[in-house]
Amino acid sequence: MTSADLSIFLPEIVVALGAIIALLGAVYTGKDKLTGALTWGFAAFFLVIAFWIGTGFEGSQTAFGGLLVNDAFARFSKILILAGSAAVLLIGQDYVKKWDMDRFEYPVLVALATLGMMMMVSANDLMALYVSLELQSLALYVIASLRRDSARSTEAGLKYFVLGSMASGLLLYGASLTYGYAGTTQFAGILSMVNADLPLGMMFGMVFMLAGLAFKVSAAPFHMWTPDVYEGAPTPVTAFFATAPKVAAIALFARLCHDAFGGIPAQWGQVIAALAVLSMYVGAIAAIGQKDIKRLMAYSSIAHMGYALIGLAVGTEAGIQAMLVYMAIYVVTNIGAFAFILSMERDGRPFTSLDGFHQFSKAEPLKALVMLILMFSLAGVPPFIGFFAKYSVLMASVNAGMTWLAILGAVASVIGAYYYLRIVYFMYFGREGEVLETKMGPAQYGLMLVSAFIVIAGVVNLFGIEAPALSAAQSLVR
Repeated sequence: MTSADLSIFLPEIVVALGAIIALLGAVYTGKDKLTGALTWGFAAFFLVIAFWIGTGFEGSQTAFGGLLVNDAFARFSKILILAGSAAVLLIGQDYVKKWDMDRFEYPVLVALATLGMMMMVSANDLMALYVSLELQSLALYVIASLRRDSARSTEAGLKYFVLGSMASGLLLYGASLTYGYAGTTQFAGILSMVNADLPLGMMFGMVFMLAGLAFKVSAAPFHMWTPDVYEGAPTPVTAFFATAPKVAAIALFARLCHDAFGGIPAQWGQVIAALAVLSMYVGAIAAIGQKDIKRLMAYSSIAHMGYALIGLAVGTEAGIQAMLVYMAIYVVTNIGAFAFILSMERDGRPFTSLDGFHQFSKAEPLKALVMLILMFSLAGVPPFIGFFAKYSVLMASVNAGMTWLAILGAVASVIGAYYYLRIVYFMYFGREGEVLETKMGPAQYGLMLVSAFIVIAGVVNLFGIEAPALSAAQSLVR
């Protein structure tokens, strides 16, 4: 270990030290009295680290004997992860205080999960991949069941743990097979062994690893945990699951495919294309019958991961760029949507049924308008920014000669638009009934408005993210 290695991954070291110091400080002081300060502190801390990563590093460097890599792709993903984690902490603060989740462990666990995600997108070795993935997953298992007095929260954590352990087993078995045939755990070494005459055992190893990662991005048919965990977990935790971890998992997906198996894009491209199609249609069709907004957002997440996987399945620089742009837009839109969902109440209790949206526009016209904008963007309705996100991945597939995949994606988008537009219909033309209560704190309300503003104003030039996304794609696709 050298000073050069430490300097390359100093942001991760700082995040780890911050989590440890916060944990020790909370244990030896007033514990839960520090939750608010820790929440704001970590949110600001994440944003500072994101700025540091964006301005303080350039080029591509490897560290710790090739275990980790710091390139433009990793930096783009880390900035998105840190910004998403900071936003989730801020929009969930009022909910945490109000509904007896005011525990210091919550922001500390979010910080540890974020650290795992930052390492995931820099993983350059099968060992680093597995360790970083488990660091993220173990923290997520705990926060899913953070409400110990809630049977549904405990059930969500247990389901996520059991199914997540199965996925980790698949991933580890695939990594073992790959190591057995390649003789190395480093992605560069595996890549040098990959060619048209790939041994069948290594092919099975690749497929097992892709299946394990498909679970982490909740891609069908490995999506079975998502609706139940999204519904049962506390809503701030659901918001976290729907944003930053998705970016980390799909970035790791792309890293494994291109850095370890980049020599056979036709083989893994078929697997990922199948996952993309299944995810888009399962998410679009299954969401139609949902009556709970959190379950609906779970199926929405499954469908959106399908569109992001189209960009990866293409296997080109343009496909990776489109995937990164898509994930950035997805995170921004979901932050706004969950800022609203976190505020939903009826009779002094959290309320997540779609029945609460009926005639909401009469009680809160501005909030209803913001939700309309966000739902239209998620549905991919022009001229909102979500349309350009879908357009970019579909055009990447057309330009790569996979027109059939773009057509299937377009059809799935039309089907999926129904359940987003149904929410808008309920808000403006629904039946008369008890009005939904939505009390928001300043940070929650502000981030919801900022999200809606980005959805509208971003259509001009996507806030300039296309250029850094292209640089990130170029650093990955070599």
